[in-house]
Amino acid sequence: MNNIVRDSDVVELSEPPVFSFGQKVRANCTIRNDGTYRGKEIGDVLAKKGEVGYVVSIGTFLQQFYIYGVEYLESGYRVGMKRKELEPVDACEEVDDLPLPEES
Repeated sequence: MNNIVRDSDVVELSEPPVFSFGQKVRANCTIRNDGTYRGKEIGDVLAKKGEVGYVVSIGTFLQQFYIYGVEYLESGYRVGMKRKELEPVDACEEVDDLPLPEES
């Protein structure tokens, strides 16, 4: 009965969630189906490293971790991910390529 492998001794639930509803996030690793995603084979890619999505739900797992439901627009999948699998997409990243106004 002691076969549960915990990622760490840290309990994330003692703090508020890192990400919020609607926040734009990026997968920092490739996520494959571990058998819990219905309709896909085990090992199928659900989210590619670098793929951008939006947090659409926040749940918990093992009374230890937050699980963020992330909707990936490119693939169309909604994937449950841990904090360590995600990184925020900064708003300033989106406007880096905009031209600066000319000084008068």
